[in-house]
Order: sequence, then structure tokens, then C-alpha cells
Amino acid sequence: MINLTFDCLDAQPDRRALAPVLLFKLRIAETEGRSIYSIALRCQLRIEPHRRRYSPAEQERLHDLFGDVSRWADTLKPMQFAYATQMVPGFSGSVETDLPVACSYDLEVAASRYFSSLEEGVIPLLLLFSGTVFFKQGDTVNVQQVPWHKEAGYRLPVTVWRDLMDLHFPGAGWLRLHRDTLGALERFKSRRALPTWDDTVQALLKEAGEQE
Repeated sequence: MINLTFDCLDAQPDRRALAPVLLFKLRIAETEGRSIYSIALRCQLRIEPHRRRYSPAEQERLHDLFGDVSRWADTLKPMQFAYATQMVPGFSGSVETDLPVACSYDLEVAASRYFSSLEEGVIPLLLLFSGTVFFKQGDTVNVQQVPWHKEAGYRLPVTVWRDLMDLHFPGAGWLRLHRDTLGALERFKSRRALPTWDDTVQALLKEAGEQE
């Protein structure tokens, strides 16, 4: 049998990707002295929001996700962030490899709303691993599953998330709208001869008294 340990060392934006991708640098070690042929690795990433403090402004922005602060002891539960897969090449001892994780800036996605609500500090993450390990034993290649209890924590700096989004959407965010709502906005924009969608929303906010 083999025994694997996992550590997350770092995370940085993939600046070559066409869409937002974080590269999580993993260190995987085999502690029984066996040679690993390859690993078909799967990873589930969760946010653990109860593992950090929040400023008053952050608490206000997170109200839609978690409700009143008085209820946070019950509502501040782990949230799903992403799933990722990666083929890890063969190694003996230990290896470092990048795990690419596709990210969304859609503010209707709970994880994106959570990330965008934070001002500073870190995002507590838990990486849960599974998958299939192929290892050499004599002249044969054997197969073993990665146990479900294998995991690693990582505290992702909020600045890294902001750098990733600014790389692809500088100074902007995304909202999904129903087709009928978008059609109504298009008509409003056309009637007012407004040059951009940002100007359109600003005009609606001003009319609603939400902006001076």
C-alpha cells in the first residue's frame, strides 16, 4: 500500500489563460518509499467562512448570503467553491504540481459573491482530494484509490483573487439577467440615448433615488 500526503503551497493567477484560472501549487509526497507512476487527481475546494473575521462593511455585504450577524453561528457554513482535476506525472519521494482551478465572476454564484464582498485578509479554503493512484510494484503497475480523508487547508489572500479578476475584468463585475429584463433595459437605454450599460444602470439608480 502507498500513503500520500498533500500540501497546498501557493496560489497565483494563470496569466496565460483566456478565462479566470487560479493555479494552486501542490506538494504531494509518498511516505512508504514506493515509486508513483501517475495520479489521476480530483479535488473539491470548499470555502470555510467561519475561519476568519469580518469588518462591519463586509458583514453588510454578506447579509444576502448569511443573514443577520446574530445568526452567523448557525449560517456561516462551508460553501462549495470548485471542482478540479489534474494528471500528476510519476515521481519518487515527492513532487510539486500546479492544479488549475477555473473561477467565475458571476455574482449570482455564492462563492463569487463571497469573494467580491471581502476587503482584505484571506479566504480560508479546504482542498479535499480523491482520485486514482498508479504505482510500481516490481515489474507491475498497481492501482489504488486516494482515500477521501486526504485534505489540505490553504488561506488564499484576497489580493490574489482581486488580481485574478482585474486581469480579466478590470474594474468591472458581472450580473446575469433574464432575457425579458435585458430587453427592457435595452429599450430604456435606446430611449434615453445612453452610451453604455453602466450609464443605463446609473440612470435607473438615480431615478430610484439610490444615487445622487
